[in-house]
Amino acid sequence: MQFQNTIDFARHLDQQDSLAPFRNEFYFPRNQNDETQIYFCGNSLGLQPKSAAAALNVELEDWSAWGVEGHFHGRKPWFHYHKFLTEQAAKIVGAKPIEVVVMNQLTVNLHFLMASFYKPNGNRYKIIMEAGAFPSDMYAVESQVTFHGYKYEDAVIEVSPKPGQHILQTQDILDTIEAHKDEIALVFFSGVQYYTGQYFDIQSITKKAHEIGAIAGFDLAHAAGNINVKLHDWDVDFAAWCSYKYLNSGPGNVSGIYIHEKHATNPNQHRLAGWWGYREDKRFLMQKGYAPEPGAAGWQMSNAPVFGMAVHSASLEIFDRAGIDNLRAKSIALTGYLEFILNEVQKSNPQIKFQIITPQDEQQRGAQLSLLVEQNGKKIFDFLTNNNVIADWREPNVIRIAPAPLYNSFEDVYQLGKILSEFSI
Repeated sequence: MQFQNTIDFARHLDQQDSLAPFRNEFYFPRNQNDETQIYFCGNSLGLQPKSAAAALNVELEDWSAWGVEGHFHGRKPWFHYHKFLTEQAAKIVGAKPIEVVVMNQLTVNLHFLMASFYKPNGNRYKIIMEAGAFPSDMYAVESQVTFHGYKYEDAVIEVSPKPGQHILQTQDILDTIEAHKDEIALVFFSGVQYYTGQYFDIQSITKKAHEIGAIAGFDLAHAAGNINVKLHDWDVDFAAWCSYKYLNSGPGNVSGIYIHEKHATNPNQHRLAGWWGYREDKRFLMQKGYAPEPGAAGWQMSNAPVFGMAVHSASLEIFDRAGIDNLRAKSIALTGYLEFILNEVQKSNPQIKFQIITPQDEQQRGAQLSLLVEQNGKKIFDFLTNNNVIADWREPNVIRIAPAPLYNSFEDVYQLGKILSEFSI
């Protein structure tokens, strides 16, 4: 497509966009003058669906009407509330419903999953992950290896970009796995790198991990609801994701986990057990000896946080109507237009100089561009904020801009460029 830096062109794209009506299903922040702000921060916290309040109110009403009996007699009985989310969540990550359950929060789930799948044995005790991973992942991995008596510096192999580069080459990841093939217990990466926005080749990394006899796990915090993933088909062992970024389910809300059915249907697979993961048909017999519910649901620990799940359910219903394939197609076009507009701004405004450190290849990125700003980065970011654009600042000099296809428009992107072109110091 031949892009144009005009308002008419942007509006034409919006008129042709079959997903455009979904924009009206979300609340946009407003400034002190009650003006709608342009929101490009869905990679950090997604916008609130207008349907969220009604979904939450159903559960508040049932709590009021039924009390404890809401577990069995509410409109969505709380006893198996997670089941109302499973099928839609599975579609988003390319999994079978039996492989997915919504529970807890992201880092909690990563710890539970590593307790099951990080099993150091003899010389095979090391974990490979990307250098510069989101701190929560680094802390989780550090605590896991130290729990088993190892030192982070020895047990964790971090893969870094080549000197002068900002993204990892897939071949470098695969070569590192091969070089340490007799030492690796777990290969653990993010799906999309939070800082650069790079979409890792999950399929190739998983295949290589399995070739050397290791487990492959992924943190999909910035991938779920953003890109197409096919966790089952790619034979990924485990993954977890949050629901508050691209999945628009509210700050700190519930997480989803995926466990491949070859593990999820194995009752002897080691796990940290809790009452809510016990077999549903025998849960209230209160017997000794853990008998897990088949599938990923057997990893549950505690009963469902219904209020948070209600909001998540409202968002998943929107995704189900929109379709992840349709969203991905729009995302590619929208992010491509953003790249074009940003480059046009850089040509026209000599006071703005940056490097886009997100991959240029549309297949290696999601709905995010990260700008490494040469000078005045914080001033440019503050200028955007003062002109009703909500983006994300990362020290020391990166601005992350994330056009979410569910609610961002091509006109949003054009207006961002128009505002940036007016920056001056």
